[in-house]
Amino acid sequence: MPYRGKLSQIGQAYVVQSGLGVINISRNPTNTPAVVFNLCRYFVTNHPNKMRFVQFVKKIGGPQHLGVQLKADGDIIAISSIDSRIPNSLKKFLEGGEVLQNKAKRIVAESRSVISKDEVNFLSPINRMDKLACVGLNYSGHCKEQNIDPPKSPVIFSKFPSNIIGPTDNIILPSISEKVDWEAELAIVIGKTCKGLNNHDAENCIFGYTVAQDISARDWQKGKRNGGQFLLGKSMDTFCPLGPAVVTKEAICDINNLAVKTWVNGELKQDGNTSELIFKPRDIVAYISQFMTLLPGDIILTGTPGGVGFARNPPEYLKKDDILETEIDGLGRLKNHIV
Repeated sequence: MPYRGKLSQIGQAYVVQSGLGVINISRNPTNTPAVVFNLCRYFVTNHPNKMRFVQFVKKIGGPQHLGVQLKADGDIIAISSIDSRIPNSLKKFLEGGEVLQNKAKRIVAESRSVISKDEVNFLSPINRMDKLACVGLNYSGHCKEQNIDPPKSPVIFSKFPSNIIGPTDNIILPSISEKVDWEAELAIVIGKTCKGLNNHDAENCIFGYTVAQDISARDWQKGKRNGGQFLLGKSMDTFCPLGPAVVTKEAICDINNLAVKTWVNGELKQDGNTSELIFKPRDIVAYISQFMTLLPGDIILTGTPGGVGFARNPPEYLKKDDILETEIDGLGRLKNHIV
């Protein structure tokens, strides 16, 4: 696993030494570590494709900007302000292909026009995409908590792009639902036009990943309402918080080993890991591409781990003034107020 730091032996312990100090990762080369660290959270390597894209507005006002965040929760290079050929929209940036991506790499390498994160309001890192697809029943723990067998093929449904809100925006409780639930999800961001892919080609079509919440009105998702279809229960206004950044796939050490967590008012509700995914990201992209053409900027939510509200005993649902927080290792955290 790549890291910035020196791996060395001190006595019988193997440690990583870096500017962050010393982290003990094993008593010897063969024993299982007493504490396992996800080194992706602590170390990065310089690589031109390893970037965190954000959309933001300055607190003093003005237009939307597209930026690259220097590190998680770090300051920002406003790439769309430096080069007028770079759009202020990540979707349009992706549509520009490698030409625009190479321009962004050069700007970031020069570290020009750095803006403090404290001077901006973060928006959803991407919006106005063509498709917002979702996968259901894709974590073993989520299937187990419902006492159902894992599906044999991906279960696909959709939300609408207009459901998307930013990483700190308010989630509005609809007056027509009393059972609004949480679902922390890893979201795939498509980087290029693709159709009819195999798994290898599907990997090449993934640009990066972000954090999502698939907010769900269970009383409209399940049962007789809407004929048992998911669409209305999944697609009410503000039902898809997204962000805070789109992290390029090259910046993620292992997409199949990331902690996925949800808190409600500071209480941990979901504590899963992408290792539990039944269908991995490239499998999902390849599958969906058999049915439709995927376009730059399209988003695919990959499912949620166990710990959702409706499966608890007794069931739990979001209520006014709750604070919903969602985090995936290395990608960032959402913090949304329920109103």
